[in-house]
This record gives sequence, structure tokens and C-alpha cells, in this order.
Amino acid sequence: MPVFTRFRQSSQPGIPGAESETERGEREQAVTEEVEAPETPAPVSRLTRLRTWRTRHPRAARALHLTTTALAAVLVLGALLLPNTLDAVEPDSFARIPAEAVIGAVVMLVLPRRPRLAAAVLYGLGLTALTTVNLLDIGFNEYLGRGFNAALDWDLLPDAQAYVGDTLGGGIATAAAVGAVVLVLLVAAVMVAATIRLAEVLARHRLRATKGALLAGTVWVTCSALGLTLFGGPIASERGAGALRVHAQRTVESLRDEAAFVQQAKADTFGNTPPDQLLPDLRGKDVIFTFIESYGRSALEDPIMAPGVDRTLDTSTEALAKAGFHARSGWLTSATFGGSSWLGHSTTMSGLWIDNQRRYRTVTAGDHLTLTKAFRKTGAWDTVGVMPGVQKGWPEEKWYGLDKLYDAFDLGYRGPKFSWSTMPDQYALEAFQRRVHGKKRDKPLMSFVILTSSHQPWAPLPKMVGWDELGDGSVFDAIQKAGKKASDVLTDTTKSRQEYGKSIQYSVTSLTQWLERYGTDDTVLVFLGDHQPMARVSGTRASRDVPVSIVAKDPKVLGKVADWNWAEGLKPDRGAPVWKMSAFRDRFLKAYGSTPHPSGG
Repeated sequence: MPVFTRFRQSSQPGIPGAESETERGEREQAVTEEVEAPETPAPVSRLTRLRTWRTRHPRAARALHLTTTALAAVLVLGALLLPNTLDAVEPDSFARIPAEAVIGAVVMLVLPRRPRLAAAVLYGLGLTALTTVNLLDIGFNEYLGRGFNAALDWDLLPDAQAYVGDTLGGGIATAAAVGAVVLVLLVAAVMVAATIRLAEVLARHRLRATKGALLAGTVWVTCSALGLTLFGGPIASERGAGALRVHAQRTVESLRDEAAFVQQAKADTFGNTPPDQLLPDLRGKDVIFTFIESYGRSALEDPIMAPGVDRTLDTSTEALAKAGFHARSGWLTSATFGGSSWLGHSTTMSGLWIDNQRRYRTVTAGDHLTLTKAFRKTGAWDTVGVMPGVQKGWPEEKWYGLDKLYDAFDLGYRGPKFSWSTMPDQYALEAFQRRVHGKKRDKPLMSFVILTSSHQPWAPLPKMVGWDELGDGSVFDAIQKAGKKASDVLTDTTKSRQEYGKSIQYSVTSLTQWLERYGTDDTVLVFLGDHQPMARVSGTRASRDVPVSIVAKDPKVLGKVADWNWAEGLKPDRGAPVWKMSAFRDRFLKAYGSTPHPSGG
């Protein structure tokens, strides 16, 4: 039988397999630590830590719970009661009982957990949509004097970004666009979290919440039935549902309107008028149609802007009279307000009411006769457009009937931009004289000129310089650098009004001095505003009226419009006739001898 001998490890050094005292000590210590060491605790979840914190700090936990619940309720009620105009955003506006909150509470109370969670998410997203359209309404009312139209106005957002880029810089424009998207996502996340929070609180305290919902519903019905008000408004509110209903109706009406407008645009009082029966009483005249950006009625009537503008109009009227020119002036109601100048231009020239982008696209895609095209159709005029604000392809050139277009890159300007405006009006008019109006030609000229120096934000502003000093525009470098910052003016209502008034004075002075300097016995100038300035400058209840003037040396030209009852001079009387801008084309054509021959319809 084999014998197995177990050798005990010796502590003596030098013997193979022996263990030193140091090694034995370390081994024994490790065994001891292994026996005595506690087991590694399992990871604690966040929920467990939160519950532990609540147990340790019950008062703080309760305060946090009440605070977050109260904030969630404030967010929901605030979204349901938020007005859609800046002036109405006051504490009084939120002292209401929203029906949508009562109905929402009842729905959350009767649903099981999972459907309740889904309903809360949908409710939060609905509040996000409501908040978004209300904020858009506030912005559109502040700048364009009207609410946002979900069917028509998305196309304007890129234009708004381009305007911010031209005014405040491309970086700020990009940041604003990104910030807007982030803001919407943030609002969505916060609103959904708030509605889920409130839904869970209602379910946790179902009995008390049911009694509260019944009480709130009873109070709402009573206040609604009795028409009770508080701070000038009804206590029983359905503001949220009403706002969404208005936007839905606006969208449906816009779609119907588009279909009707397609048929309307096909009908034209002068569509089949032969060339020799168009504008016979203006043959041989150089006719210039000029739009002054944002030249609105408020410039002549607002107590801040009017004194300076009135002086300019009076001075210009006297100066033109000395040069042999006389004027008649009235009012037109613009199809747009605060922006979208092209809607005013196209309405005036087409005789159609073009108050939104879809109408504009519809009409410019067709062959409706514009006033400018009527001149070209006769074959008796060369037709040109001078548009320093155009910086990219402009296919509407054909629709307007222009033989040649001079845009921002065709006028030889080498000076600085003045915020959105690519060049001062004085330079644009001098370039028009050098390149177009002052040249000899076989036919008289019909010109379509858009001046831009009075475009918001009205800072920095150009100043008049000697006409012989204009050169390539570099003379404006120092003026631009010394001007006010756009950000300082645009954020201050009083400064905006003051600088807007100065910009109108500058544009009118540039145009009338140009006429004094270069006008002839055969020059006929028609100039008008495209729209009122933004609502914050013109006023929230301002009209859409703009001044319009006809200036000529030949008394026969003004005699043709004597029955219009317009005021003498460049400043229309307050009681002067007011026509819709769309009425101007037909009145002008008829006044100067055109014979109607309708088409389409």
C-alpha cells in the first residue's frame, strides 16, 4: 500500500518549497480580511435613493412635491389662458377658469393608468401646439398687424430669417432659428411632463380631485350662464379651444379662398384691350412708378413722426413747385401691413387684392395684365425695373412686363449696406439716372422703382450728400459707421418711431430732389408707400392706409385725375378719398384713356 507523506512547509529559509515568515503573515492576513470583509453592496437605484431621501427629509420632500405640482398647474393654466397679443399679456388675463382644464381633469380621473398616461401625453402635445400658435400670433400681430395663418405663413419664416441675417448678422439668424426649434422641443417636453405629473396627482387623490372637478365645473357653468366677468373678461373661459378653432377656421377659409382666387385672377377688365387703346393720354411721357418702403399713414399722423415728415413734404412741395412740378395726393389701403412689400407692389400693379403668399404665387404664375405690362403691351414704351433690394433671381420680372431689371448688383454700388437696405436711396436714384433714365432712347421710358432706405430696422440711416459726390457709394462709409446700431433701435419703441420718421424724410427728400434735378416736361412720377410700418411703430389699431401722389409738370396729366378729389401737394388731407390699393390700376388706366375689353371670368 503506497504511503503518501504530507510535508509541512518549513519556515526555514533556503529550503525548496519553504514559506517565509513574511509570506505566511501576508497569507494569514489575507485569509482574515477575506473572512471579516463585508460583502460588496448591490447598486442602489435612483428611485430607491429618492425614496430614502423622502423618508429622511419628509418636510423637504413634501415641499418639493407641492412646488412641482403647483408649477405644473401654472404651466398648464398659463398655456390655456395665454392671449395672442402682446398688449393682452397681463395678470388679469390669467384670472379665469378654463373649461379645457376642467374637462381634462375629468378625463384623467375616469381613465385607467395606461390610457391616462397616453391621454396626458396627447394633452401636453396639444398644449405645445396651442402655445406655439399663440406665440406666432403675438409675433405676427406685433410686426404684421395680424394673426398667424397656418395655411399660408410658413413660407414667410425663411424670409424672416433672411431679414434677421441681413439686419443683425448671419450668426444671429442661425442661432435664432436653432433657438426657435429648441424652444418648441423644450416646451413640448415641459408640457408633457407637467400633464403627466398632474394626471398622476389626480389619480392618487381621486376622491378629493373628483369633488374639486365637480365644483370647478359647477362654477364654470354658473359663471358662463350668468355672463359673470372679472377684470373686463369672462370668468368662464374657453380660450384654448377657441384659439385652435379660430386657426382651424382660418386654415379652411384660406384653402377655399385660394380656389376662388384662381377664378378671380382669370377675369380682367382690360385683358383683351388692344394695344392702341391702352394709355393713349400718356403717350410720349416718361412715367415712373416708385414705392417707398414702409411709407404709411402713421408717418403723417403719429405725434412723434408726423412733425418731421410733414415739414419734409411741405418743403418738397414748395421746391417742386419752383421747378414747375405740381402734385395731387390721396390714400390707398394696402393689402399688407408691416412687411411683405411684394404683396403691396403686386396688388397695386395687378388690380387684384393680393394679401397672402399663395395669392401672390397664383397670380404671378399667370398672365394677368399688370399696369407695368400695359405700358409694354402698347409698344410705345421701354419698360425697366430698378430694385436695389433684389439680390437673387427674380422670375416675377416677366409677369411685371419689364424689358430689363436692374437689381442690387447692376447699379455699381461699392459702399456699405445700411442694415437690410443694400444701398441708400439717393445712390439708387442717381444710378438709375446714369444707367437708364438719362440715356437717349427711341421711346419714352416706363420705370418701376423700389426704394429701400426706409426698411426696418431704420438703423443705421444714410444721410443726404452732394449729388455730384456720390461716385460709387464709398462716400457713405463714414455715415454708416457713425450711425445707430440696429439692435439698439429695434428693441426700443420710441427710438424705432423716431428713426422710422427720419428714414421717410430721407427717402422722400432723395426722390423729390432727384425729380427737381433730372425731371423734364414729360416726366410723370407716381409714388406711394407699400404698407404701414410694423404695428409696434404704427400702432396696434393703425389703419392700412398709405399715401399716394402723382407729380407732373404738364397740367393735362393732373387734369385727368381732377375728379379723384385728391389734395394738392405731396401731403394728402385727412379727409381725402381712401381706395383699396387694388382699385388703383383700373382707375389709372381709365383716367388716361384706356378702353375696357374684359377677358376670362
